[in-house]
Amino acid sequence: MKYLIAGLGNIGDEYANTRHNIGFMMLDRLVADEEIVFADKRYGFVAEYKYKGRILVLLKPSTYMNLSGRAVNYWLQKEKLEPAQLLVLVDDIALPFGTLRLKGKGSDGGHNGLKNIIEVLGTRDFARLRLGIGSDFSEGRQMDYVLGEWTEDEQKALPDRLKITSDIIKSFVTIGLELTMNHFNNS
Repeated sequence: MKYLIAGLGNIGDEYANTRHNIGFMMLDRLVADEEIVFADKRYGFVAEYKYKGRILVLLKPSTYMNLSGRAVNYWLQKEKLEPAQLLVLVDDIALPFGTLRLKGKGSDGGHNGLKNIIEVLGTRDFARLRLGIGSDFSEGRQMDYVLGEWTEDEQKALPDRLKITSDIIKSFVTIGLELTMNHFNNS
């Protein structure tokens, strides 16, 4: 079985340690203990990760957040995968910092990366793992907040949260969406 695991973020050093790049950070944590390197390919940085008989095509789109659908669609087609074999990793300001939510479908929740993926794929029926980044910003400052760097307290808590996202990804590809949601959505 093969899956596309797409971690959303923005390329460039200026975005590397920002809240909006949590999708990239989740993928980096997933392969941190492996000798896996992301290669610069069409529409993104791509790596292949084998886990318990599954092949995970890992994608960090290079299209920037608002055009993530172009990269996701390209790699789904290239790998001959269906949206049911897709897991998108994304930040969520509607969830308190560190909260994890896995869903099998849904709206974009105001997230421009998810919005573009839904538009390009023509479906909302794909799994997404959201990591809450909180909403500690004043009115009109949302963009500054999501593109801002983590606080010291957030940086201390991130390794534990990212470890759990790796466990969720591995569970998703081995035991499926429903059982994984039941096990982890209260983490």
